[in-house]
Amino acid sequence: MTLHIYNTMTRRKEPFISIHPDKVNMYVCGPTVYDYIHIGNARPQIFFDVVRRYLETLGYNVNYVVNFTDVDDRLIRKAAELGSTVPEVADRFIQAFYEDIDGIGVRRASQNPRVMDNMSEITAYIAELVERGFAYESGGDVYFHTKKFHDYGKLSHQNIEELQLGIRIEVDERKENPEDFVLWKAAKPGEISWPSPWGDGRPGWHIECSAMARKYLGETLDIHGGGQDLQFPHHECEVAQSESITGKPLANVWMHNGYIHINNEKMSKSLGNGVLVKDLRKQYQPAALRYFMLATHYRNPLNFSEEAMVQAEKSVSRIANAMANVQHALQMVTNGAGAEAVHEQEPDDTLQAKLAGILDTFDAKMRDDFNTADAITAMFEWASEANTYLQQGAQGAQQTGNLQALLDAFEAMNDVLGLVMDQEDELLDEEVDQLIQERNDARKAKNWARADEIRDLLTAQGILLEDTPQGVRWRRK
Repeated sequence: MTLHIYNTMTRRKEPFISIHPDKVNMYVCGPTVYDYIHIGNARPQIFFDVVRRYLETLGYNVNYVVNFTDVDDRLIRKAAELGSTVPEVADRFIQAFYEDIDGIGVRRASQNPRVMDNMSEITAYIAELVERGFAYESGGDVYFHTKKFHDYGKLSHQNIEELQLGIRIEVDERKENPEDFVLWKAAKPGEISWPSPWGDGRPGWHIECSAMARKYLGETLDIHGGGQDLQFPHHECEVAQSESITGKPLANVWMHNGYIHINNEKMSKSLGNGVLVKDLRKQYQPAALRYFMLATHYRNPLNFSEEAMVQAEKSVSRIANAMANVQHALQMVTNGAGAEAVHEQEPDDTLQAKLAGILDTFDAKMRDDFNTADAITAMFEWASEANTYLQQGAQGAQQTGNLQALLDAFEAMNDVLGLVMDQEDELLDEEVDQLIQERNDARKAKNWARADEIRDLLTAQGILLEDTPQGVRWRRK
């Protein structure tokens, strides 16, 4: 079965064929590191993390680049506000970015290039555009001449005339045409700057990604991604800059995730309704944020609310608890047997067929433009199958093989979606251990009141107990 991806450029799903066999070059626009990332920043980080994971399960070696914009007006203002420097501000919030994405189970990109580390490549790129007649210098600034690139607007499916009528463009006498965009900004007094053939200054936003994408991934990418808000003007301008020089497509596939609204309102600074990932990680299970993002198809808009997050937590817990119960059952059954002994037993044919069907469904949904919403349904089917198997209290020679097959199927799906995140094992202290044993004794004596009392006491200490056919299992709240 072939992987199909919706291509923003062509507005249709297309079979995915990588430029190089078994290798995918993917570039996704990263954050401007002047503050902590918000939920809108998190959506592409989570979604394209899943894209990368799934491509790897298909056997591709994915070179995944996510850039940092570490110099612009916002960083300059933040540095002045904090009495710091632009590099110091960038370092601080890059570290915060890593803490946030690590905390929500996003695997780090292959490379995270920074603008300040690639200034020579950026100025050389601009110089090449000037030399070819696609850009011009004016008063120390350099602008891209949009009318010289005849396909300008092809990604967003607009033409220059429509852009002039429908988009408010700041009047600037230094431009030859209102829709021309800046490649190099002349330095203002006191601002951070770098030398260039046109005088000291710093790059415009759009040129940064064109230069870094070419440096780290080549002239044509397999996939270029980002949020829908970047389609125009950022990605449109990237196309114009890059293809003016190479005459080749900047990317064979363009992917854009949908917007996020907060309580049915557009998220914006003016409304003061931004939600930071660092705050969400404290308030909810980090896996719940992944679930919230992936339970809706990536091209559709998302509406964030407390109710949605509470439901996401419940859904994640249902899947995680089923997985943990299977793990616990396997541990109890094997009674310390080694992994080799477990894998010696084959699962029974009926269970094997059911799991194969679940995995086939999961794979079919992921191959259909990364339909994570329906792929999650397959994980719930797995949870139902696992719970049914455990409730039956199955016995027999194939039990370890069946339990291991359940876990293997779960891990195959979870390795892609990451809905159950790794956690360090925690040991009960002696007091809690004694309480659990006391509760077991109370249940044997049918002293249900005392058993419930101990359960409540343990719950208050953040210890949740689950009675399974294989015995009591505990976990931290």
